[in-house]
Amino acid sequence: MNPETPLQIAQAAPDGGGSPMSFWLMMGALFLVMYAVIIHPQRKQQKDHKNLLSALKQGDEVISSGGIHGRITGIADEILTVEIANNLRVKMDRSAVSRLRLPLKDAK
Repeated sequence: MNPETPLQIAQAAPDGGGSPMSFWLMMGALFLVMYAVIIHPQRKQQKDHKNLLSALKQGDEVISSGGIHGRITGIADEILTVEIANNLRVKMDRSAVSRLRLPLKDAK
């Protein structure tokens, strides 16, 4: 048995220099994967949130981005008046609404 030195191993290994076309194909495939996994779902979520904000109306139960639950009692352009307790109303920016509060189902 003849032990090989690291230099002999390096010289025997292929140089790994593929064609430039294969590099660009791999970069394109990587971009497509990134788009499908990250960019497209994020854009869809932004579009859905924008549609939610534009469809807000009086009486909707909302949850703010700070976690405050309340019912919309007034809308003026970008300012919402939200009742968070009996006779306690706060004004918040429309963009502060995180989501609509789903109605609770009756426990049977």
